[in-house]
Amino acid sequence: MLTNERFELILNKLATHKTVKITELIEATDASESTIRRDLTELETLNKLQRIHGGATLPDRDMQELSISAKSEKHFSEKVKVASLAASIVKEGDFIYLDAGTTTFQMIPFLKDRNITVVTNGLTHVESLTEQGISSYLIGGYVKATTGALVGQQARNSLKQYHFNKCFLGTNGVDPVHGYTTPDPDEATVKSLAAEQSRTTYIVADHSKVKKSSFIKFLSIEEAVLLIDELPDDILNELEEKTLVKVVQK
Repeated sequence: MLTNERFELILNKLATHKTVKITELIEATDASESTIRRDLTELETLNKLQRIHGGATLPDRDMQELSISAKSEKHFSEKVKVASLAASIVKEGDFIYLDAGTTTFQMIPFLKDRNITVVTNGLTHVESLTEQGISSYLIGGYVKATTGALVGQQARNSLKQYHFNKCFLGTNGVDPVHGYTTPDPDEATVKSLAAEQSRTTYIVADHSKVKKSSFIKFLSIEEAVLLIDELPDDILNELEEKTLVKVVQK
């Protein structure tokens, strides 16, 4: 069994039973005890579980996937500030991608009546874009109920048709080592592909995402410009060694 397959099995068991024993995982995966312990350690590093004696349990989850409404309510004013900064980077005539994040959604009012074209995988986004008089396209794909994001093979095939001046992506975690991360592998592949199709990629995030890692990395720190509301000087310096960081002016 491959590592990702073991990870999926472990997390599925935790989702069902809340706790799981190492002996159960050894039997279910036919892997050695040392391999299972290594898997649990790595998943704990990614904030997916908490190690306990003889097994693992679900942690208090900051990094769990939230619904659109729940995400929108968290750090709202910070999201708006970052969204305003991001929108200021968009120029007339740009062809841009907005992914299905709550901070990218807050960019839309700042783009009102601009001579740009936007492609998105966000159901809520495309409705707001049309209301604001912005030329927009919605890619196809499977609709993820919690976030309203279109994902899956059809979404990726649709996205491959486009090329962008700029793309703007949300993230659940910003970490100098683990990069930009998200809980959902399907969303991760769409984000990665959008970045590939774009001349410049921007990550929009508020400070609560910093030094946190979720399940799947979709980009390394070096692969995108980070737009953020605030950062401690030591973390800013650490990130600036790897990429361009733009912080909202106070």
